[in-house]
Amino acid sequence: MSDGQRIRLPRQWSRHIKSGVLHAISLASVALSYARGRATTRNRLRAQLEQATTEIALLREELNIKDSRWERSRTRRRPHYLPIQRMRILQLRAARGWTLEKTARVFLVDLQTLLLWMRRLDEPGERPLIQTIEPVNRYPDFVRNLVRQLQCLFPTMGYKRMAQVLARVGLILGATTIRRIARERGTPPADEPQSITRRRRVVAKYPGHTWHVDLTTVPTRAGFWVPWFPFSLPQRWPFCWWIALAVDQVSRAIVGFAVFSQLPSSDQIQRFLDRAIREGRSTPKYVVTDKGKQFWCHSFKRWCKRRGIRPRYGRVGESASIAIVERCIRSLKQECTRCLLVPLSLAAFRRDLRSYACWYNTVRPHSALAGKTPEDICSGNSAVRPRLEPRANWPHRHPRIRADGDKFSLAVSYIDGRKHLPVIDLRRAA
Repeated sequence: MSDGQRIRLPRQWSRHIKSGVLHAISLASVALSYARGRATTRNRLRAQLEQATTEIALLREELNIKDSRWERSRTRRRPHYLPIQRMRILQLRAARGWTLEKTARVFLVDLQTLLLWMRRLDEPGERPLIQTIEPVNRYPDFVRNLVRQLQCLFPTMGYKRMAQVLARVGLILGATTIRRIARERGTPPADEPQSITRRRRVVAKYPGHTWHVDLTTVPTRAGFWVPWFPFSLPQRWPFCWWIALAVDQVSRAIVGFAVFSQLPSSDQIQRFLDRAIREGRSTPKYVVTDKGKQFWCHSFKRWCKRRGIRPRYGRVGESASIAIVERCIRSLKQECTRCLLVPLSLAAFRRDLRSYACWYNTVRPHSALAGKTPEDICSGNSAVRPRLEPRANWPHRHPRIRADGDKFSLAVSYIDGRKHLPVIDLRRAA
């Protein structure tokens, strides 16, 4: 082009043209990802196909870049393939149906080298030129090696077809055997360290043996935290209270609770548990918690070690591992905090929780305890009084209190005058 037709670029263009190319490629990638994300159901398969095509093109570009580096060096200066890698190259050639020339071109080796590999394929000895991935001196390892190779080279081949293919070459295996081998996980080599053994499940043997501890939030009458703007409020007083709860595993009793104005620290949790131990006059052997930062720290573990307590942690994402304290928190919210206006005063809220803990431990029957209360489990008393029999002609096979002609009425009282904490009893009517 002449000087009159040439497009004049800015003076600083030459300094930033390389950065501009990279930014343009990044923007194109973001735009393409955004367009794929908004694809409808009809175009979803097409978008997946385009994505796979793009990925294949990028992988080919990576291979070309890597191959061009080795092509500049002489053949004898290139690193040699390991005996196991040579076998994998020959397997890939057989699966792809490549010629020796194409295989040599793809893996950057000489044609004479491939011919040497083919001639020495079945070479005996301890260190042959071509080796399999696993030793074949034992029959089970050899069978597993063949099944895994078939599964790797032909992932769409079914188990029954694999059995038929192996049967044609003289190895008779059932489809269920191949499925079991294909699904089993590889075992670590003998020289590698074994993984850490899984800890056994903690089984509580008596009341006070194992405590479950967890944290929860309770909204106050001022409102509660929500995650969306502009209604987002901090999770602290005066919008909510933080409650720490400790529950005994055997008796299901609330052994202690604490109220905090904001998310408590590990030191505050330790002081709360010290107070619960002093009031209960017993130290648990195990403390089961989640992996919150208050419990999953060196300070809490040192505190447990000083008091002879073994900490145990529930699995992440599995609420069943700390289900006992989670169920107690659910009962606390359904039967106490949601039945009243949670006060803003710390002393008043503690009185409400203290009244509920007393009712929970002494009056409320638990289905997990066959209708007993935590106090019955701790004291060893029976959960049910002698049965009353109001029917005159009913045969009495077990010790019962005859109540022929007597009338009874419900006697309902409330703990500390709170209507959501009833104490029900039967009394003979006058």
